[in-house]
Amino acid sequence: MAGRSEMQGREPVNEQMVANMYTSMRTELNQIYSKITELEMEVSEHSLVINAIQPLDPTRRCYRMIGGVLVERNIKEVLPAVQRNKEGIEEVVARLNEALEKKKKEIADFEAKYKIRMRKADSDMKDEEGSKKEGGSQGVLVGPAGSAD
Repeated sequence: MAGRSEMQGREPVNEQMVANMYTSMRTELNQIYSKITELEMEVSEHSLVINAIQPLDPTRRCYRMIGGVLVERNIKEVLPAVQRNKEGIEEVVARLNEALEKKKKEIADFEAKYKIRMRKADSDMKDEEGSKKEGGSQGVLVGPAGSAD
């Protein structure tokens, strides 16, 4: 990350530096995407837990993992904590989405400034042509229904 801040402050000298900066920016974009996906999965898991324990008796015993240790609590103690965690994760996702938009704009500006265009690899183009010829079914094998042979 220290190399990135050094690159940000000065203009690239040659094509190789432009390519390296562009690759670095694309890598950061992909990291943001993956972090958003990971946190959205956590929000989904929190929602499942909340929906599962909400209708239960508040004095009922439940277990919660805290820092790698399984702790016994009751639902009235756990439910508010899980809801707070979910809200916190949703806030982080919102901030990451803002950072994602900024990074997309930064990459678009960089592409426009240095006239960068993405081209497809030859193998990708051949794969697309091959799939058009083969038809729409890909990787699905269907056997006869209900046969006990």
